Amino acid sequence: MINYNLHLLGWYAFQQLCLTICREILGQTVSQYLGSNDAGKDGAFTGEWKQQGREVLTGRFIIQCKFTSKQGANLSLSDISDEIEKAKKLKKSGRCDCYILLTNAGISGVFEELFVDAFRKNGIETAKIYGNDWICAQIHESKKLRSLVPRVYGLGDLSQILDERAYSQARQLLISMREDLAKIVITSTYHNAARAMDEHGFVLIIGEPAAGKTTIASLLAMAALDQWKLMTIKIERPEQITKHWNPDDPAQFFWIDDAFGVTQYESELVYGWNRILPQVKSMLKQGVKIVMTSRDYIYRSARKDLKEGAFPLFNESQVVIDLHTLTILERQQILYNHLKLGSQNKTFLTQIKPYLPGVADNRRFIPETARRLSDPIFTKTISLDPYSLSEFVEKQESFLTDTIGGLDMHCKAALALIYMRNGFLNSPIKIDEQELSAVERLGSNIGDIITAVDALRDSLLQFVNIDDKSGWRFKHPTIGDAFAKIISNSPEMLEIYLQGTPIEKIFEQVTCGNMKLEKAIVIPINLFETVSAKMLKFNDSSTYKTAFLSKWAAERKLHNFLARRCTPSFLKFHSKQDPQIFDRITKPSLSFDYSEEINLVIKLHREKLLPENYRLIFIEHISYFTNKGDDLTALTDKNLQSVFTRRELKELRASLRTEITPNLSNLLTEEIANFGRQNSETAEEYMENLLERYNILLDEFSEEPKLQKLVTKQIETAKKWIEDNDCSEFSSKPDRKLDTSNETRTFNVIRTIFDDIDSH
Repeated sequence: MINYNLHLLGWYAFQQLCLTICREILGQTVSQYLGSNDAGKDGAFTGEWKQQGREVLTGRFIIQCKFTSKQGANLSLSDISDEIEKAKKLKKSGRCDCYILLTNAGISGVFEELFVDAFRKNGIETAKIYGNDWICAQIHESKKLRSLVPRVYGLGDLSQILDERAYSQARQLLISMREDLAKIVITSTYHNAARAMDEHGFVLIIGEPAAGKTTIASLLAMAALDQWKLMTIKIERPEQITKHWNPDDPAQFFWIDDAFGVTQYESELVYGWNRILPQVKSMLKQGVKIVMTSRDYIYRSARKDLKEGAFPLFNESQVVIDLHTLTILERQQILYNHLKLGSQNKTFLTQIKPYLPGVADNRRFIPETARRLSDPIFTKTISLDPYSLSEFVEKQESFLTDTIGGLDMHCKAALALIYMRNGFLNSPIKIDEQELSAVERLGSNIGDIITAVDALRDSLLQFVNIDDKSGWRFKHPTIGDAFAKIISNSPEMLEIYLQGTPIEKIFEQVTCGNMKLEKAIVIPINLFETVSAKMLKFNDSSTYKTAFLSKWAAERKLHNFLARRCTPSFLKFHSKQDPQIFDRITKPSLSFDYSEEINLVIKLHREKLLPENYRLIFIEHISYFTNKGDDLTALTDKNLQSVFTRRELKELRASLRTEITPNLSNLLTEEIANFGRQNSETAEEYMENLLERYNILLDEFSEEPKLQKLVTKQIETAKKWIEDNDCSEFSSKPDRKLDTSNETRTFNVIRTIFDDIDSH
């Protein structure tokens, strides 16, 4: 039988587990008593207990939990002498007819007989004891119990807990999750996320850095694996979700951490999500489950570009983690779990024990605080006194920076290499000439870096497997934040970073000049030439293998960087180095609302850096496709309209009336001709873009009834075609609901949770 390491729970969490077993498995509504004033009872109920296959017991029941932190310990009568004495007093006062003891210690058949006899001698006829094996069996047999106390996922062998098929599909993901699962504390935010998942099949978890977003997502992922046997896939980019989606199998769960950027807003990711929203809606209709996470400040930036109107769930199924709503008991549990399962020695735990309630009560306490306190690499220099610990909590950013600054040159070079790779270093480690030069200038080499990453494993770094790739990444994104700060404050390191980092990674991490983009490295004017020179050599993107797409992606990334991350002074400098850029951006391809060329044109025009002859070429190009009806962005986008003069905009609207009218039916005919049955979109989703254009025309012709009638007729024809071609297979998706408690219970605890923090 599977064994769970219940000795790692701590007295408080074990008591919670036992009372949950009583409520959910034994079916009893139990009154709960906690702390030093429990009068010999951790739980109680009055009534009858119908045991499965056994006699019915009635009367006043007392439930007591007996916890030991010693692995493999067996219970003896001397261990429960206090319990027997208290039970005797409860019997005399008429409050105990039946006594139930639950323990994580081992019990033998002989001991069980001695236990029953001891209580009968004291007037209690019915005494039951349930030991470690029985409790482990209840956990193993009940998915609902595991979902209500999800820490147990991290205390057992997941290959035995989960369905064999589900485990084999998600093995690498589960290996990386197991350690964190053992430290989980259920909060009200998790219940909110679970309800959103039940209602919509989708949830977006938003919170400040290190708030516990990934923890909640991992809980949802584990529930999907265990309760529903869903194939759980963790991805990083939008295109991966369509790559892995199986339209013939709704039993899939997708998990996307940092959906819109890890430490900074990445507009390319948002445009990627916008492009596949029709497929995402189809997936949800089919029954696929999706969870996303995002830092709060990144999501605020992303909202400007997200098509929230096309996907209302971004707002409707959004769960915000507010750290200020964590109760003091939840904070203490988080701190206890990390320290108990961390790598600090017993001496450290004993010395810090008196100050732990104050640490948990600090207004700046976050889950990441607990993780860092549990790892010696972060606590080497702090004194264990109230003031120093308060400074550690309140100034954790500077403490982290100091910790990294105190590492040897090889460890710092390893962190630098991972940062240069935008947070993920493939394994086995191989580096190119530019990176090797940067590493050598930092005083290291490839051999010492291989040794260093292993030394930093599970403290500053973690080894992960994602989407068939294995490699090294920061243990937490805040480590990348701290390293960026170190680079920004060191002119020498900044220059080494720019020389050694691929330009595609630089695009995602810096701004040229101060664009006030949170967490970005600001490149000063004296290094503009270095960045510009690398940009001039950037012709192929590693995102795609085919030559055409590789060139297209390179230009898009470059234009996006110039439009969003560069000040006017850098734009002016770079356009002198690359005057052909105006030829490349003034004839953008269709889908104008996704066009980075257009965004760059708008910015150059606003900053008076767009030559007039190129502006006129741009206006002619946009007007041509508008009049054809292929793209009507110019009629609704105020930023795009700002490139037109008032007269040009008036002329565009006048020509539209005469040129698009005879072409209205052709737009629908062409759209229908291009629809294929192998298309992953439904007929309704396929027609969404054309209907959107027709609706724009309705608004444009709002005062012209004749033209409105023509457009309305086309809309009706399009809707009739949708009806005739609606062959949706997803009308009855599987009914999957997470088992969660209806409430987050809070209690006044007299005995401190940290009592047994230093016991082994």
